[in-house]
Amino acid sequence: MDTKKVVKHWFDLWEKGDFKGLPISEDFKHSSPFGTIQGKKAYLDVVEKNKDKFLGYTFIIHEGIYENQRACVRYSAKQGKDFSLEVTEWYHLDDGLIAEIIAYYHIGDIREDRKLKGIQES
Repeated sequence: MDTKKVVKHWFDLWEKGDFKGLPISEDFKHSSPFGTIQGKKAYLDVVEKNKDKFLGYTFIIHEGIYENQRACVRYSAKQGKDFSLEVTEWYHLDDGLIAEIIAYYHIGDIREDRKLKGIQES
């Protein structure tokens, strides 16, 4: 599967709420303003503990750059009526799976109800 298809599949699964089927490697690494999560199991555990913050999104892809083993995508993520986030992410693939995501977005002061459980703030 080419890089663009893998990234599209990532977004499709999130919109369906199927985070357990995400195309990520066992040593997956996710870095964001919230911190870094290392390992597929650790990432899925954080999502499981914070479903209210991870699920129920729709995505508007504004643009993407797709190369052989990496991509950069700028998108808007909307959850319900009250929450919207502008995001740019780098995706690094290995053997058809996402091995790393580096996410950039402004979170400002994190409201108490938006804080993640099970991850240390950086």
